Amino acid sequence: MAVQPIRPFADPVLRTVAEPVTTFDRELRGLVKSLQATMRAGTGRAGLAAPQLGVPLRVLAYELDGRAGHLINPRLEPSERKIVADEACLSAPGLWWPLERSYMVTARGRDMFGKPVTVRALGMLARVLQHEADHLDGILFIDRLPADERERFLQTASS
Repeated sequence: MAVQPIRPFADPVLRTVAEPVTTFDRELRGLVKSLQATMRAGTGRAGLAAPQLGVPLRVLAYELDGRAGHLINPRLEPSERKIVADEACLSAPGLWWPLERSYMVTARGRDMFGKPVTVRALGMLARVLQHEADHLDGILFIDRLPADERERFLQTASS
């Protein structure tokens, strides 16, 4: 369960759609533990997806306000109610940007042993799950910004 380096925004693996997990074995459990260890290695970290460690598999981990876990092959059911809040990414450290997301989400998937898992989340945890699930689809949160805001973000990130 080693702490791994987090891939930066420019890494092409973050633009790759992750493959579904089909084998629930020791290697997968090691990946989940590495995600959790890497996420917990720094302050302010609430979620991490396998592509951020360079592994193109549909696996994410989260920990926020006493709720921690992981999801394999997650499927999200977002609510229609939206809310705008600041969002950041461990692949672009130190940059926060307002983004609209669903206020509530139900996430269904499997745990590292293949057992079904359902997570119902509100507010910030719902945002974290949506953000990490986007990583599994090769989507960065800046892709959800209007073009002018995305341009401002990229200018800020490069300065």
